[in-house]
Amino acid sequence: MLEIHTVLCRAGYMDNYSYILLDKETGTSAVVDPSENAPIIQKLQELGLHPDYILNTHHHFDHTDGNLELKELFGAQIAGNFNDAKRIPGIDIAITPGQSFKLGNSVAEIIDVSAHTQGHILYYFKKDKALFTGDTLFNLCIGGIFEGSEQQMFAALQKIKSLPDDVMFYPGHEYTMHGADFAFHYNNGNQQIRTYLEKAQNRLQQGLPVAPVSLGEEKQCNPYLEAKDFTSFCSLF
Repeated sequence: MLEIHTVLCRAGYMDNYSYILLDKETGTSAVVDPSENAPIIQKLQELGLHPDYILNTHHHFDHTDGNLELKELFGAQIAGNFNDAKRIPGIDIAITPGQSFKLGNSVAEIIDVSAHTQGHILYYFKKDKALFTGDTLFNLCIGGIFEGSEQQMFAALQKIKSLPDDVMFYPGHEYTMHGADFAFHYNNGNQQIRTYLEKAQNRLQQGLPVAPVSLGEEKQCNPYLEAKDFTSFCSLF
């Protein structure tokens, strides 16, 4: 069983989310996309954990800045896409998309979603119904297309849409309110988007992350997942 702890990094600036994962059966742990060290180290100390691994979704600095210090402090091994190995600081384990990564007894499928960056990957823990989307999918919006194409992003989102509705997704940033107005109007203010936003606002008012949200809810409310075909997807930009 996978235990997941959310850590807000670069608060009020980039509002990154890093995640601490613990495989409860074996005690093996990892940090997903360590954006900055101080809040992550503080949370690790609270939990009494020494991470065995660092899992990077892509090479951008706000997802890898903690790599080297966490590696030095804890001896953690850094994992990322072998196609992006030259750009991920301190990488030790080069993963091939389509294969899997074992965190103790928890297994993640590695899904290539090159678009935001070339070599961007997702970690999908199928048994635990947990998907770490980095900068590909956010609440009510998606990541910018910096190195890929609209065709690649559409294809990446189709991979996410193919996953079961009860999978919970964990994005790399708290960008819910960035996408809220557009998503609200795109959905004509229907009850589904109203309910989504009410829950989101309640959580944010409590200082809690909006994520995780089920893919089923996201498919109903995120315009970029709702797009039926590539033409309608492109019309959103």
